[in-house]
Amino acid sequence: MYNAYRDLRILVSLFVNMRFYLVDAFTDEPFRGNPAGVCIVDEYPRSLEMQRLAAYHNWSEISFVKHITGNRFYIRWFSPMDEAPLCGHATMAAAHILFSSGVTTDNSILFEYNSGMIGATLNDTGSITLSFSIKPIYKCDDVPFSIEHVIGIKQFIEIWKDELIYVIVLNSAADVIRATPNFDAIKKIDARAIAITGAGDADFDFSSRYFAPRVGIYEDPVCGSMHCRLAYYWKSVLSKSRFRAYQASRRTGTMDIEVNDDIVGITGKSVKICEMKPCQLSPTI
Repeated sequence: MYNAYRDLRILVSLFVNMRFYLVDAFTDEPFRGNPAGVCIVDEYPRSLEMQRLAAYHNWSEISFVKHITGNRFYIRWFSPMDEAPLCGHATMAAAHILFSSGVTTDNSILFEYNSGMIGATLNDTGSITLSFSIKPIYKCDDVPFSIEHVIGIKQFIEIWKDELIYVIVLNSAADVIRATPNFDAIKKIDARAIAITGAGDADFDFSSRYFAPRVGIYEDPVCGSMHCRLAYYWKSVLSKSRFRAYQASRRTGTMDIEVNDDIVGITGKSVKICEMKPCQLSPTI
């Protein structure tokens, strides 16, 4: 049974010693791009408490960042329904806060997480470049669902996948925009998410959208980790290593991508929307 009093105590206790920010990532305009919460903590709360905070705000991710030493930080990400294995936009948001708030005076930082490391570099233009390990995906010949039923588009080029997501390659950027996801059908697919992508136009090399209703993210406005997979695919298709990418969600977002061997550099900007100071209430109410 829902216990509002219990949840209030948890949220108050979290905010007593936490710096909390709302940031729009992969945009230079407020209220576009992808909103992410950034929590800078001295010590990590229990996973249950971080999960409740993520569910309470219901953004696609909240990052929890703890300083280790020097320019090294540990980062964890929570969606509304689970702890995410990787999140690009919430890492971009966290790097923006660390650079802009004076937490670090270096122009490069290193995020450690459960499965590896992510580098972040502040550029002279004010943009930030994140360095991820590339995410190989593989062509899928046996698709266990109807493409038309899932996204409302009958014609497609091919499907690729890895252990977490399916990537459906469509005929054009226009098809990416006009796709109509069937979220109930997507929830039944044995995958964390479904991504769709198509070749771009004169301004962008490719466009994409990302749907993850199984973890409470019906359409992610701009997904950085997805582009670690899309970079792998489009590098082989377009025979190039630098891309300008567009995510065709309602909020929209853009990024520049460069592939060097097994590293994907994703560059974008972010805007801080608000900052919440530590709560002054007693955590024992």
